[in-house]
Amino acid sequence: MFTKQQRSGIFALILLILIFQCVIYVVDFSSEEFENDTALIHAYRAEVDSLKQLKLKNSQPKIFPFNPNFITDYKGYTLGMSAEELDRLHEFRKGNKWINSTKEFQKVTEVSDALLAEISPYFKFPDWVTNPKPKHEYNSSFSDNSKPKTFTEKQDLNTASASQLKKVNGIGEALSERIVNYRSRIGGFVADVQLKEVYGLSAEVIDRVLNQFTVKSGTPITKIHINTATIEELVTIKYIDYEIAYNIIEQRTLREGFKSLDELTKVKGFPVKKSEIIELYLTFD
Repeated sequence: MFTKQQRSGIFALILLILIFQCVIYVVDFSSEEFENDTALIHAYRAEVDSLKQLKLKNSQPKIFPFNPNFITDYKGYTLGMSAEELDRLHEFRKGNKWINSTKEFQKVTEVSDALLAEISPYFKFPDWVTNPKPKHEYNSSFSDNSKPKTFTEKQDLNTASASQLKKVNGIGEALSERIVNYRSRIGGFVADVQLKEVYGLSAEVIDRVLNQFTVKSGTPITKIHINTATIEELVTIKYIDYEIAYNIIEQRTLREGFKSLDELTKVKGFPVKKSEIIELYLTFD
């Protein structure tokens, strides 16, 4: 079937294949350069593995210093606290009581010693708790002002002058002017709690002011119903932006409405420290 020329070509092809097979079998094509490349590949692979481990380590959640009085459910779960321990903490805080030490935190929540040792280094209490100022004995000029008065005896905070406010121990010229200026800027106080918004007033000084003054006049606040408010209505409230308002409405839908401020404070991003101010503008009924 093949011509003589074709058969010669086939024999030549078979001969070339046999020769190449023998050459591949006999000759060693490996070289030191290839071995060096293999070692380099292993080095690169080890470096890549170490970078992966470093990235994995950095991706682990980090714990930053926090006040244990404001542990949310999500924060508690990430710390390793059980639901029962979180419930004890929330129940304690409902009584408007505060945890001021690591020992007190364990007493309230009943967390284990092992968990306490792990998370307590991140506890951050206010300076007035960790570094309390020494109590001074005040002279008699302040003794009358330190005694709390009845509502009738107290002066209206919205009509008090800077000179009258300076008579309160701890209120100097700068703070008295700051209170008056803040009052003018917001159009008058509507509740005593708004004193917390004045920069520089400590809790002790606010208590002394409220022993002598209280809000008796002022424009009533038009409250917004939390369970029917729109995003546009919510963002008109101080300290609530569009992101928080969106989270509130999302949680409101999942919960089928909020029944209390405590439930509202569990919304992601909610400014818990400003909850008393925000509550002035809301109704849950």
